Amino acid sequence: MRQGLAARIDAALPQTQCTRCGYPDCAAYAQAVAHEGAPINRCPPGGAEGVARLAALTGRPALPLDPACGAEAPRTIAVIDENWCIGCTLCIQACPTDAILGTHKHMHTVIAGHCTGCELCIPVCPVDCIVLENASGTATGWAAWSADQADHARLRYADHRRRRAAADAGPDERVSPQLPASPQRASCSEAGAADGTRDAPGNADAAAAARRDAIAAALARARERRAGTDAPR
Repeated sequence: MRQGLAARIDAALPQTQCTRCGYPDCAAYAQAVAHEGAPINRCPPGGAEGVARLAALTGRPALPLDPACGAEAPRTIAVIDENWCIGCTLCIQACPTDAILGTHKHMHTVIAGHCTGCELCIPVCPVDCIVLENASGTATGWAAWSADQADHARLRYADHRRRRAAADAGPDERVSPQLPASPQRASCSEAGAADGTRDAPGNADAAAAARRDAIAAALARARERRAGTDAPR
C-alpha cells in the first residue's frame, strides 16, 4: 500500500527533476512524502494545484508552497547563447532529460521539447551563456505543464539514468544492444582500451587535469571576446 502511494504521488508530480524540493529527483521526493512524512508543499513547478493533488492523495491539509523551495512561476525553457558557449559540456552533464546537444569544444543547443526548465544547467555554466525564457505566458504550475509533458519528461529522465548507468558500468555491461553507451563516452573507453591507458595509475587524474586546463583556456578566450565586445568604440 505504501509503495502504491509513492507511485501515485510520483505520478502527480510534474517530473521536472529540478531538485528544488531538496531531493535528487521527483521519485525520491515521492518516496519521502509516502514513507518519511516529508512536507507536500515543496514542489514549485507543481504550484498550488500540485500541493492540492498531494493533499488529496495523502489526506494531509494543503499548505502554501514552502518559499525556501522557490515560488510558483511560468514554465521556462533554457536557451544557450551560442556566441558565448565554449563547449565545456558541463550543462550536458547536468541536464536530467538530455535536452542539450553538443560535444566538447563545440557549441551546444537546447531541444526545447525536452527541456523541463529545471535550471540545473544554469549554475554549472562557467560563462553564464544560458538564460531561461518564459514558455507558458502567464500560466503557472500545472496550468503551464500538461500530463503529457510530465510523462515525456519522466521517460526522458529514465532513459538518461539508464544511459548514465551503462556509461559508468564496466565494459561487459556497457556493450548492450538495448542500452548502448553514449558515443562520446564509448569512444573514450575504446581509445583507452586500445592503448592500454584506461586503467593506468594516475590516468584519471591526468584526464581531469587536462579537462580543467581546457575549460580554463576556453574561459580565458571567452573573457577576451566579451571584453572586446564590451569595449567602447
